[in-house]
Amino acid sequence: MKNVSVLTALTAAWILGSGMAWADATPLVNTQWIKGNACQPGVVILDIRNQLDGHSKIDYLRGHIPCAVYSDYSKDGWRTKVNNIPGMLPPAKDMEKLIGSLGISNNDHVVIYSAGLNGLDMGSATRVYWTFKVLGHDNVSILDGGYAAYADEKGNKIETGANTPKPASFTAQLRKDMIPGEADVAQALKEGVVMVDNRPNDQFLGVNRSVPAVKRNGTLPGAKNLPESWLTDNNTGSFRSPAELKALYKEAGVPVTGKEINFCNTGHWASLGWFVSSELLGNKSAKVYDGSMSQWSANASLPMVQKVKAE
Repeated sequence: MKNVSVLTALTAAWILGSGMAWADATPLVNTQWIKGNACQPGVVILDIRNQLDGHSKIDYLRGHIPCAVYSDYSKDGWRTKVNNIPGMLPPAKDMEKLIGSLGISNNDHVVIYSAGLNGLDMGSATRVYWTFKVLGHDNVSILDGGYAAYADEKGNKIETGANTPKPASFTAQLRKDMIPGEADVAQALKEGVVMVDNRPNDQFLGVNRSVPAVKRNGTLPGAKNLPESWLTDNNTGSFRSPAELKALYKEAGVPVTGKEINFCNTGHWASLGWFVSSELLGNKSAKVYDGSMSQWSANASLPMVQKVKAE
C-alpha cells in the first residue's frame, strides 16, 4: 500500500506539474508564454505554416520555435472536399489519425502558430483552432503574431531541423452543434440570426468572386460585412485589442452577444471572425458555416443578394 501511495502521489505531482505548464493558457498567448512553456511536458507547439502564407516545411526546417512539430495546413488533411465543396471539415476518424500522428493526445495543450504575416494566414491558425474545438479538445491556444512575432524578438532561440513526434492516441468528441449545415443556416436566416460575412468588401458587395467554387456573386440576405483584414492590427498577424474589436463590431452593425453565424467562401476567413467573436469577445453563441458561400451559392434555390452589379 505504501508503494501504491507513493506512486499515486508522484503521479499526482507529475500531473499537477505538467498542468502548471499550461494552467494560465488563454485562447491567445504571447511570446513570453511560449518561451516559458514551449518544451514543457503536456504542451505541443504546432507549426502550420503553408502555401497560403508563402511557406512550406522547408521554412520549418530552416527555423522554428523550439520543440515545435510541423503539419502543413494546406496539404496534410486539415480540410477536405465533400460533395464537390472544398475546404470542409474532414471526418472525425481522419482527424484523429492526423492529430495523433503529431504526438497530440487528449491530455495535451496545443499551441498553434502560422507565419503571422496578415489576417489571411492567421486564418490558418484559427481554422485549426476551431477544428480542435469542434473535435471536443478545449486545451488549445494560438500564438498572437505567429512565428514572425517570435522570430523578430531579439534573443529568442530558433531551432532548426525536424522534431519527429511520437504517435499518440487522440479521440474526438464531435460537437455537431458547432457546425451548422446548409439547412441550419437557411433556418437561421428565417429566424433573424445575425449573419457575418468575413470576406473582403468587394466580395460581400458582389463585385468580385475569388474562389471558383463560389458560383454566384453576392452574400446572404441581411448579412453584415466584417472583413477579416479588420480583425488584426493593421492587417498584420497580431489581433486587435478587445476595445478596438468592439468598436469595429459596432461600426459593422454586429452585436457582440447573441446568435451569430460567420461565413466566407470556404470557412477559412470565417474561422477568424468566429475566433474573435467567440474566444476574444466571449460570444459563445457564434458559429462557423463550414460550407460557406461555396456550398450556399451552388444551390440555386437558396437566396443571395448582390448589392453592386459590375457592368
